[in-house]
Amino acid sequence: MARTRSATVHRNILEAALHLFAERGIEATSMDAIAEAAGVSKATIYNHWRDKDKLCLEVLGYLHGVDEEPPVFDSGDLRADLIAQLNYQPAAHRKEMKERIMPHMIAYSARNRAFGEQWRSRVLERPRAQLREMMKRGIAQGRLAESLDPEVGIALLIGPMLYRHVFISRFGGKLPADLAPYVADAFLAAYEVKEKPARKRRLL
Repeated sequence: MARTRSATVHRNILEAALHLFAERGIEATSMDAIAEAAGVSKATIYNHWRDKDKLCLEVLGYLHGVDEEPPVFDSGDLRADLIAQLNYQPAAHRKEMKERIMPHMIAYSARNRAFGEQWRSRVLERPRAQLREMMKRGIAQGRLAESLDPEVGIALLIGPMLYRHVFISRFGGKLPADLAPYVADAFLAAYEVKEKPARKRRLL
């Protein structure tokens, strides 16, 4: 029973911190405010997390579903796999909250380099690794140019998606509702190996 209550308290603190971070930003949210919103003492929070950064990192993991096993997109259709990977939303029911909190995460990590490195390692590295493996498969199969640098490819693919989340969702603007096909097509236009036309036989 005590373990169940502890797990419930843990989850309540995560939810309280998540909503406050999204509403106020990380720096403007105090541990006192989180404790009050969660209905616990500040000492209880420190029993679960050493400091606010550790709590924030777990909030991000919870928000982005890092404990969920991600699917592997390898259907044989490279374009479809790229689109599926770009559109993949772990913990999809928290999509709106992700969009609200993302600008705060980027701003905070820009000012707190150690936090930013831990955030990238915990939350961002997995989709990067999945795209990297997809590109390596494409190169090995002769479908993507050998000159493709996977890190450049990741930047080209993820950059527009982050732009939509950070700027368009927050400040408004016009982009297609489903941006991923446009991003995938632009990437493939640059790096997909085009089939050489069959050589015509010379007539004697």
